[in-house]
Amino acid sequence: MSSTGSKSNAIRKETPESGPAASTDASGGQTARVSKLARQVASQLGDDSYSPTMITGIMRLFEFAGLSLVGIGMFLLYVLPRSGFSTYYIVTSLIGALLAVLLLQISDAYQLQSLRSPLRVLPKMLINLIVAFATMAVIAFFLKIGASYSRFWFGSWFLGGAAFLVVGRNFVAFALRRWARDGTMERRAVIVGGGTAAEQLIRALEQQPDNDVRICGIFDDRDNRRSPPIVAGYPKLGNISELVEFARLVRIDMLIISLPLTAEKRVMDMLKKLWVLPVDIRLAAHSSELRFRPRAYSRIGSVQMLDIFDRPINDWDSVAKRTFDIVFSLLGILVLWPIMLVTAIAIKATSKGPVLFIQKRHGFNNEVINVFKFRSMYTDQSDPAARVVVTKDDPRVTPVGRFIRRTSIDELPQFFNALRGDLSLVGPRPHAVMAQTDDRLFAEVVDGYFARHRVKPGVTGWAQINGWRGEVDDDEKIKQRTAFDLYYIENWSLLFDLKILLLTPLRLLNSENAY
Repeated sequence: MSSTGSKSNAIRKETPESGPAASTDASGGQTARVSKLARQVASQLGDDSYSPTMITGIMRLFEFAGLSLVGIGMFLLYVLPRSGFSTYYIVTSLIGALLAVLLLQISDAYQLQSLRSPLRVLPKMLINLIVAFATMAVIAFFLKIGASYSRFWFGSWFLGGAAFLVVGRNFVAFALRRWARDGTMERRAVIVGGGTAAEQLIRALEQQPDNDVRICGIFDDRDNRRSPPIVAGYPKLGNISELVEFARLVRIDMLIISLPLTAEKRVMDMLKKLWVLPVDIRLAAHSSELRFRPRAYSRIGSVQMLDIFDRPINDWDSVAKRTFDIVFSLLGILVLWPIMLVTAIAIKATSKGPVLFIQKRHGFNNEVINVFKFRSMYTDQSDPAARVVVTKDDPRVTPVGRFIRRTSIDELPQFFNALRGDLSLVGPRPHAVMAQTDDRLFAEVVDGYFARHRVKPGVTGWAQINGWRGEVDDDEKIKQRTAFDLYYIENWSLLFDLKILLLTPLRLLNSENAY
């Protein structure tokens, strides 16, 4: 049987039920319509499984810790009784382990296929380990510190590290096969496009040994005459618009488009709707005679996929960004708490009502989150839905509110949102759920607006430091904001985040559009 394993049996062999059910967002409005069957499937897909991305990430930490402990252990057993304690050995063990892991990462030794085939990648692992130790030896030679280290320790650390990698990789390969079979590790995939092409794709995937892909269902815009309600035992859950909402109900890792490459117009029409989702999008190429560069492909077993979109800020980039958010949020709170305290006292002393204003905004993957701000309006005139744009000399804004809005002090409580994980420090600014211009919602003004939500929204962002902050009173302003946000998503890096963060205080001096 396939990757889908025993847990997928509940999804298969069911008869689709008609009649879409409307979901309700946190603000009380209807936002999504998906079929009853799609909701049943979503309820079966809990959070009791782990994605391969998480597993391979843990593997990096495991090998770093293991190689470090081998070096430190050899020091404690051999060097310490003879020469006493030395921090040089501890530091060198950590640096050597980090260098080895980085080299293994560069050589793609942490790809899932590599982890499943330890004997095939054994030469690659040993070569990387040799390069890491040779690099340390060369550095020690040029720094003239080689005599400070025990040669026996260095050699035994290398041999012990090699043994650890060989034994550890074989153990992990066994565990991966078991986890793929019992559903502990799985990539959740949705097939886009039904009929014969989808059936051929599903059969090809099911024939792959140790397949970790769990097919959650099929979505297709065509009616049941051209696209059967059940294909290879998997139900059709709805159309493409319903797929966008389904992917927001449950974690989906991959969309696989089963249409032929020759159906260019239909593929492009689908991609215009699907690219707003924070998932990997692949085009099945196993039956195509067209050939592209090898790096354009990824594989599930021997089944070729053409890589169309990758999830932004994926894998360990997301861990690095989360660490960045926690560190700099704590630093910001420690530095700015006096300003926040004075602001809270000023708000409380000059107008009735709470100090904080909580507004519902769009977050990651279009989910609704509660964003904290210092209250800047009179309580009885506040506008939680942001239906009416704040303008210059707006009578709803308090005197204190005008100052804190102009200086963006009202945004400082969002450091706590970033600590909670609702926001990132840097990202597209979250907009209110019902935010609009000229009586039209932002999503109606900008094609692909929701693509901003493929990453977590931010306390500050690329659009804001380029002058696109404050009042949104015409279509061009929201279009420009969205364009800058999408540029940020496509070009993200930690250095880019740091640049935006450092430039933010300088750009806030320009308060021309902030009311």
